This record gives sequence, C-alpha cells and structure tokens, in this order.
Amino acid sequence: MPEQFIKDLFRHNTKCFLGFPDKKASGEFIDDLFNFLFLPNGIRFKTETEVQKEFDELQKKFAELLKDVESEEGKAEMIARNFFMVIPEIYRQLIKDAEAILHFDPASESFEEVLVAYPGFFATAIYRLSHQLYKYKVQIIPRLFSEYAHSKTGIDIHPGAQIGHPFFIDHGTGIVIGETTIIGSNVKIYQGVTLGALNVAKELSKVKRHPTIEDNVIIYANATILGGETVVGRESIIGGNVWLTNSVPSSSLVFHKSEITVKDNIPEDQLGLNFVI
Repeated sequence: MPEQFIKDLFRHNTKCFLGFPDKKASGEFIDDLFNFLFLPNGIRFKTETEVQKEFDELQKKFAELLKDVESEEGKAEMIARNFFMVIPEIYRQLIKDAEAILHFDPASESFEEVLVAYPGFFATAIYRLSHQLYKYKVQIIPRLFSEYAHSKTGIDIHPGAQIGHPFFIDHGTGIVIGETTIIGSNVKIYQGVTLGALNVAKELSKVKRHPTIEDNVIIYANATILGGETVVGRESIIGGNVWLTNSVPSSSLVFHKSEITVKDNIPEDQLGLNFVI
C-alpha cells in the first residue's frame, strides 16, 4: 500500500478522533430510550424506584455518548441533564401524536398497536427527541438519530424541522421533510410526500428553504411541496401527486388532474400490440 496514503489516513484518523460519535452506540441508545418510554419489551418494573434508576442510567449513557462531540469539561453531562429534564414534555407530545393516529386511522385497533407497529409514530418520536438536541446545537448526534429512524422506517425527517402536535403520518414510506420546514398542529401526511427546497445551493444553508404547512392541513400521497416562501394555508387539502411551488390560501383544495382511459372488449387485432415501459 502506498506510504503516503497510510500517512494521510493516519493524519485523518487522528484529526477525527474527537467529533465522530459511535454510530452503533447512537442507534442502540435511541432504541433503548424509545423502548423505555413506550415498549418495555417484557421488563416489568416492580417499583417507581426501579423506573427512576433506569431513567438515570439512560442519562449517564447519553452523557458518555455526548463526550464524543463535546470536548468541553462537564458540557456533556450538562446537556444530558437538560435533555432528560424535558423528556416528560416530549413524552406528553408524543402521546398526543399516538392518540391522533388511533383516532384518525380506521386500521388502528389499539393504542398499543400504534406504539409497537406504526413506523410513523417511531419516526415522529425520534424526530421530537432529535429536534431537542438540535436546539441545543449538539453536533452530528441528532442527525445520527434521525438517520437511524430513516433507515428503519423509510421516513426522513431532518431534526431541524419544526413540527407541531399532534402530527399524523400514515404509512410514511418515502416521506422527506427538510431542515427548515415548519408544520403546524393537527397536520396529516401520507406516504411519498416531499417538503423540500427549490434550490439546494450551499450558500443558502442559513436561509429558509423549505415550505410552511399551517394547522389542520392534509397532504396526500406523493405530493411535492417546495420552497421556503411556499405557505400552505390552514384547513387546506393537497391531493396526491401535486407539484406545488407557490403558496395557497387557507381552505384550499389543490389536486392533480390526470386522464385515465379504460378500455374493455379490445378487438382481437389489437391484442398483439407491442409496448415498451
């Protein structure tokens, strides 16, 4: 192997020693935290003291994880302490999210089913936890958490997005919600929806690039809404396959109209037509 490459690789590894959190440990921690809050996986705490002990242990584990990106003495412990202090409020928000799913989805049969089987709820939970760390300006770890949820659910929510509650994702596969997206309360989003940017130039990194979705909006499957100045007014419905780059007023109905032709009793001389997809 070339000697210069080894030198370059060693220099890179030395430089990045501090600042690369453990990716595997990050995924294990966020799973453990989600399970502790919602899915104890067969663990039955006998006393409240046992619950408190597990909560404290998770806080210690998180502080250790933070030390990979926070070199300042005591800062990892401070962030972990502040983060765990707001978890009760995040938990209350997530219970409202789960209740909304149970209320609006006719296929959901129980609250427990929503917690254990709905990818939209898992992605929302990891988003809300990641968003709190994003507000603390923690490096890398919020993205590791959100990308872990992305890998498990196919739902990509940047931790910088601002999302009200309750929030309802149905099915969810293929949803993309960009960093500067603002979503109000009681919004419902279906699979394949993109809330993205019109321009992805690097110099726009500090500019609002993604749309604003106001309260009580429904966005159906595969709709694409782009642009930082695009606002979808409250109480609006955005139909499937819509491509939207302009604002729409409150109580709008936006839909994509396509023509579908159905033919039956096809003549025999047309049955052998060749076609290419």
